Amino acid sequence: MYLTSEVFFMSRKARDVLLYFATKYEGDYYQIINALRQKEKIDDKVYESFQKDWENINVITIIDEDYPEAFKTINNPPIVLFLKGDSTLLNKGDKSIAIIGARDFSEYGKKMTYEFAGALAKEDYVIVSGLARGIDSFAHLAALDQKGKTIAVLGGGINYPYPASNKSLYEKIAEEGLLISEYPNMTKPMPDYFKYRNRIVAALTRGVLIIEAKYRSGTIITVGHALERGSDIFCVPERAGVGSGCNKLIKDGAFLVETPKDILEYWDN
Repeated sequence: MYLTSEVFFMSRKARDVLLYFATKYEGDYYQIINALRQKEKIDDKVYESFQKDWENINVITIIDEDYPEAFKTINNPPIVLFLKGDSTLLNKGDKSIAIIGARDFSEYGKKMTYEFAGALAKEDYVIVSGLARGIDSFAHLAALDQKGKTIAVLGGGINYPYPASNKSLYEKIAEEGLLISEYPNMTKPMPDYFKYRNRIVAALTRGVLIIEAKYRSGTIITVGHALERGSDIFCVPERAGVGSGCNKLIKDGAFLVETPKDILEYWDN
């Protein structure tokens, strides 16, 4: 898991050392690893100021017993996970599906997202997405509308609702589902963070359903991570001539699905 044994011989508990560097470097995996390898010294005053933050959040580190097994097998596993909500949802991978897609959606895409996410949530599947505008948001909302469970993987700090227009959805997921991030506090979202979070989306789920996506997008990055894990890729087809990423993925071997029943029957069999 890329952690050197020297961590365990520092004056403080190994877990607190990981929390310190994860907080100091705002979740940046490579800076955290470099600090550990270089046995970077800990600033006592900064450490004490961070402790106050740690008391008010739920965290799981890579050395904790409840660190999700699925994350241990991915490239660059998160060193620290910051959580809000029902952390038991982390271990529902066999009953979880990612539903992701375009920020710029059509009414058709919105309709299909509500249809699929709502039906799958009613069948006790956890709906996982990224809290982005468009398809992601509709997937979360549809699950909540059915009194189902949903996980939002954030591309910024655990206390930073983004986009701002999704603040109320962020708060509802914190109450009824789970928010998860590898970035602490109010870490500002950065473009690369949205790419990195896709490996977490893939690791949490049994399969990925794509609705209205461009072929060159963050959605396709998630597909790559899912394929590495051997997960199933489902796509809702679009009309011809629009440069559809979904149609391209179907040509490449993804499962074409027209109704939620298509996914449920495939997994049942």
